[in-house]
Amino acid sequence: MNINVKLTLTPPTSVLHSDNWVYRRRHLTNKIMLGLSFAALAFGLFWLCWILAVLLIKGGGALSLTLLTESTPPPGQAGGLLNAILGSFVMVGVGTAIGTPVGILAGTYLAEYGQRGWLAPATRFLNDVLLSAPSIVIGLFIYAVYVSQVGHYSGWAGAFALAILVIPVVVRTTDNMLMLVPNGLREACFALGCPKWRMIVLVSYRAARSGIITGVLLAVARVAGETAPLLFTALNNQFLSFDMNKPLANLPVVIFQFAASPFQDWNTLAWAGATLITLAVLALNIVARNLFRKH
Repeated sequence: MNINVKLTLTPPTSVLHSDNWVYRRRHLTNKIMLGLSFAALAFGLFWLCWILAVLLIKGGGALSLTLLTESTPPPGQAGGLLNAILGSFVMVGVGTAIGTPVGILAGTYLAEYGQRGWLAPATRFLNDVLLSAPSIVIGLFIYAVYVSQVGHYSGWAGAFALAILVIPVVVRTTDNMLMLVPNGLREACFALGCPKWRMIVLVSYRAARSGIITGVLLAVARVAGETAPLLFTALNNQFLSFDMNKPLANLPVVIFQFAASPFQDWNTLAWAGATLITLAVLALNIVARNLFRKH
């Protein structure tokens, strides 16, 4: 005779009620946090879309070929923003050329040589302070140490101010990207007798190349729209000029001055310039993000 006995263990009713209550509480908390997250996302996107819509409505109609082929006009006459666009391009290019090597070398030291000692942590802290410093402070610094000494505004002063703004962004990005390179690659190079400097150039830089380039592009996108430091350094020039030792026209300062003027034609050019620089910065950010994601 076979007797099958099945035992069913039923937890106490109090335990079941407790589990259900904990599950319901966690489920409710999850829904609340998701709702708050989506609300914050919608809040940020609302203002971003509103800004872009206003720029396109007020400045999109003024975008034309004349804007890119003629210099800033006197009040009441037709013109464009050629001198301001080229001036900004020159100063941003020179500032990036000055700040990028300094930032890459400093980030390389922090990631490859600064594992011990106090210098690397102190440098990271100071770099974070410089990264969050208001840009107008940088402009006042260059005004005090350069403009006031030479006695005039110049494109060089504007480029130096932009270079100081480029450096902390590149330092942070280079440091983070090199720290992500696996140590196994470094150890394999050392095992083959490769010197450290050669390992950094041929292995670490190649592995972190896309991230470093992304940091440089993000730094360019940041300084391209800076107005405050250029007011104290490069000022402005109504004519087309490439003399870096004299005041140089630039798009942010032209937008600031034209937007505050009582002339309607200058206001229209200001909206067009704001739209142009916003679209350029947006394009640089998209390129940088896609480049980093691709690799």
